Order: sequence, then structure tokens, then C-alpha cells
Amino acid sequence: MSFEANLAALNVELPPAPKAMGLYKPAITVGNLVYLSGHGPLSTDGTLQLGKVGQDVEQEVGNAAARQTGLAMLATLKAHLGSLDKIKRLVKTFGMVNCVDGFTQQPAVINGFSELMKEVFGEDCGVAARSAIGVNALPAGMTVEVEAIFELNDE
Repeated sequence: MSFEANLAALNVELPPAPKAMGLYKPAITVGNLVYLSGHGPLSTDGTLQLGKVGQDVEQEVGNAAARQTGLAMLATLKAHLGSLDKIKRLVKTFGMVNCVDGFTQQPAVINGFSELMKEVFGEDCGVAARSAIGVNALPAGMTVEVEAIFELNDE
């Protein structure tokens, strides 16, 4: 199956591709790599999922927010590339969790993003090198922010 077919099989709705909220581009291609700026958990209605894990929301809600962030990132990739089938693999993920001091389960939260990438791109192409850290605040109070690097197919 193609990556587009995998996404369709999940029967999920992508949010609108996020627009830049500052002086940057959501995606830039350099050579055969696509660099994605930090994305947040953008819902299909255009709102961000907000809250600090361990204070306002539970870990499971953070995990769902990380998955929603992945859907926003897929929307950006489709807008930037035209098709997910131009992607060869996910190379690197950097996930940030808005959380209270002492919270240590950032990897479990960012797994929401990583599990979606595995579902769409498969075990070989969707599991990447990754970092998951906790931060004391994120833009607009969003729950998670993820940036990523994807490799493109040779064309």
C-alpha cells in the first residue's frame, strides 16, 4: 500500500495545513530532505489543543495531542509536496511537551505522534531517531510541539 492509502485506511480527518504564526515557513525542502517547523495539536476546526500535562491535562490527553500534531504535520506535508507518496522515510523527530516540573513521561506523550507515523509510513519508514523533552511553556499554551525531518524519494 502507498502512504496515501495507509492514511486513507485510518479514516482520519486532517486539519487545514497550519499557517506560519511568525517569520518562518512551515516546511522547507533542501536537497532530498524536508524540514518541518514546529507543529502543534491543530484540530480540524482550526483551534489548538491547550494545556500543561500534569496540571491541566493528563498524560493520555497529551498523547492524543501529540497524535493530532502528527495529523497537522501530515496536512503540511500534503500541502507542500502534493502527496505523501513522495516521502521515503521519517528521519528525525523532536518532541516538546508542555509539562509540570517533575513530569518524566515525555516519551510516552510523544508516542502519540510516533505511533501515527508508524501507522502511515510503516515500521521501516515511519520509526525515526527521536528526542522528547519537557518544557515549561509552548506558544499559545499548546500541549505539545513537534518538529521533524523527512527524506524524499529519489526522483
